[in-house]
Parts: sequence; C-alpha cells; structure tokens
Amino acid sequence: MKKAPIVLCAAGLVAAAVLMGAAPADPSGLERLKALAGEWEGKGKDGQDTRVTYEVTSNGTAVVETMSAGDMHSMVTVYHHDGDRLMMTHYCGLGNQPRMRSEKPLQGGVLRFAMVDVTNLPDPQAGHMHKLAMRFPDPGHLVHEWTFIERGQERVEVFNLARKK
Repeated sequence: MKKAPIVLCAAGLVAAAVLMGAAPADPSGLERLKALAGEWEGKGKDGQDTRVTYEVTSNGTAVVETMSAGDMHSMVTVYHHDGDRLMMTHYCGLGNQPRMRSEKPLQGGVLRFAMVDVTNLPDPQAGHMHKLAMRFPDPGHLVHEWTFIERGQERVEVFNLARKK
C-alpha cells in the first residue's frame, strides 16, 4: 500500500511539468521532425535539384513533408505518433502509399522507418518505397536515404539537404 502515494506523487510531478510547459521526453523523434519546419533544398540522385518543405499541423501532432526532386511530381509524407514510435504514410508519385513505422526510438541522430504495409500496390512485386533513414548531421543539414524495392531488387536514393536561407 505504500506504493500508491509514490505513484500519485510521480503522476502529480509529470502533470505539473506539462502544465508548466515542460514537455515529457519524446523518444519517437516527432519533436526532431517538427524542428525541420520550413524549406530545405539540395541534390538528389544524379545531381537533380531537390526541394523539401516541412509543416507542423493538426495541433502539433503531425508533420507534413512535401518533396519535389528534378522533374518528378511532388510527393507528400505525413508523420505522426504511434505510441512511442512514429508512423508515416508516403503518398508516392507511383500512385501507391507505403506506411512505415520507426524501427526504434531516435538513436544516434538517425530515424529509421521500415514498411508495415502498402496500399494501392497493383502487384506485390511492383516498385514501392520500402525503408527510410533520416540523418540529422546538424541543425542546418538533413539526409534522406529512401530504399526503393521492385521485383526483389533494392535501390537506395540519397538526398542531401540544407535548410534554405
């Protein structure tokens, strides 16, 4: 019975911290993604110009990423919490929508996602994004490593981005 006051005290401290504006730790990495809000530019595959924008939405519970690289159509990815991990849905220019979950909480400055499922895929062997690793070398730089899979063959596309000044 002595555990109840300790638990209530801990819960009270957490509630007080939240009310005072101190947010609990974010093991998922969503706060890191929210800090990306704004415009980014860089180079992608074959040196193509790449533009990415990040927007925090839904009362701070989601981050919308819009990416345009070279002459391909813009693609949108939406990131949000799923417990202590993140989920994302990538609305691909190929017309399919891979959903991925972060593999582990943010570790070592890398946020890794692996596919959970994919909607609107005409054939299980059809091309789709399968993994994503996001690296945060410093506050002004970001690296995307997208793994595309088609007919069992993987290809990694790397985008080196810098915050637009």
